[in-house]
Amino acid sequence: MSESRSTKAVTDEELIGVLTAISVVSKRLARKLIQLDQTSQSQEGGKNDEQNERNGSDHPRVTGYCIFY
Repeated sequence: MSESRSTKAVTDEELIGVLTAISVVSKRLARKLIQLDQTSQSQEGGKNDEQNERNGSDHPRVTGYCIFY
């Protein structure tokens, strides 16, 4: 069950390499997402978080409907 020092050192080095690769890829992804967001905002006229805004006119009330009897 015990690993030799050389095997553990290789395993640690591999783990460090994998974590570094994940870090590099996530940094690239973050840059691309920022660029995409900036591009889409400039195309939409700078509107931000539009999906959570409501003006109330797009959801009219149903007349003649009552839930209390």
